[in-house]
Amino acid sequence: MNTKRMEIARLHQRFGFGPRPGEFAASLKMGVEKSRSALTTIPASDPGADAIAEPVLTDLGPRPKPNSADVVPFALGMRNQSEKLSLWWLDRMALSNHGLSEKMTWFWHGHWATSITKVDYPLTMFKQNQTLRKYALGNFNEMSRAMLNDGALQFWLDGQDSTAKAPNENLARELMELFILGVDRYTEDDVKALAKVLTGYQVVKSNGTVTFNPKRHDSSAVTLLGTNRVFTGESVVDYLVARDDCPKFIAERFWYRFISSTEPMPANFSAVKALSSRNISQGVLAMTNDSALKDARFALVKSPVEWFISACRALELTPSLLEKPAQLNGFLNKLGQIPFSPPNVGGWPAGEAWLSSASAQYRISFATWLVKQSSLRGLLEISEDRRVMQSADWLGVAEWSARTQAALRNSVSNPQEFAVLALCSPEYVVSA
Repeated sequence: MNTKRMEIARLHQRFGFGPRPGEFAASLKMGVEKSRSALTTIPASDPGADAIAEPVLTDLGPRPKPNSADVVPFALGMRNQSEKLSLWWLDRMALSNHGLSEKMTWFWHGHWATSITKVDYPLTMFKQNQTLRKYALGNFNEMSRAMLNDGALQFWLDGQDSTAKAPNENLARELMELFILGVDRYTEDDVKALAKVLTGYQVVKSNGTVTFNPKRHDSSAVTLLGTNRVFTGESVVDYLVARDDCPKFIAERFWYRFISSTEPMPANFSAVKALSSRNISQGVLAMTNDSALKDARFALVKSPVEWFISACRALELTPSLLEKPAQLNGFLNKLGQIPFSPPNVGGWPAGEAWLSSASAQYRISFATWLVKQSSLRGLLEISEDRRVMQSADWLGVAEWSARTQAALRNSVSNPQEFAVLALCSPEYVVSA
């Protein structure tokens, strides 16, 4: 395989949501280093993302009593706002000129996995999404502090029910295991101690407002990870983030989501050292420069949302303008991934979990539906005699296998069929 093409394809697919027509070919001309710089340097503004109006979400208030006259308007409002929220984010992913910010927001959504299925309120989830975007490439310590005060996360992990008399351990456990330190880097006594420190938070579920009630808080000294002292919520986050396990854990999560979900992270993975200052942007930059990015062993399966958004960018489609939003939601649901609805606090699966005979059939139906709504400009600009090979540039694929080339060759005069085959090919579903 051409290493240069593979590395540039990985930069586009893994640190963005795939190229739009012409972008991959332009990157090939620029070369790896300039492409890396362009794809990882955050611009002062992003006209593509800026053109997307934020969804108008209101505080819908407490859920009405059963069988009251307010139930139906409330339910319609919840459904309408949920649909707006999901389409707004999908539009941002598809239409941003610079993909890294949105890709990192997507990564952190899976890291601090919080689901609207329990939180219920779109406004509360929207506020969390804004926080994730604000800190997506910033400082992990500041992000962790902000997430402690995030209404959606607090409600999702029962923080609002945690009092000095009855500390709830859910948030404490996941803060160490899934968010900051990693598995087996704490004890059950540490969970109990941290749970005491995190008592006193209260949440207005309908709008995500978080307050701290000292009367519900346990302010006694605790022994946490070998240190005995009085912590506040903020100081305990600082304490956890300052531990050596933190940059290693975040680097492990980077490795799993951006490099390989099957091979273990090597000890010399450059993101570990780069994250020593907890600067997320430095960690991402180190990852894009790491030799692992040009190692052919580390293929990565696209998640359903990543595959869908990359298809939208290649087909020049806007998610919110597709026919029947309910049908879009149905396709994503069949493939097992809808934004704002991770299956549990561990986030979505990865790798071969997304590959099954059933998902392959759903993906073909989904691709057929999308292709019918596209002008296929990027494909039709390629003459038929060059279409098989140059369509790899259109989609940002490192190279087609001989088998895929043969299948595409048979459909070269049928652009719609050709596009569906290409979008569902192993080389497009998997970032080689």
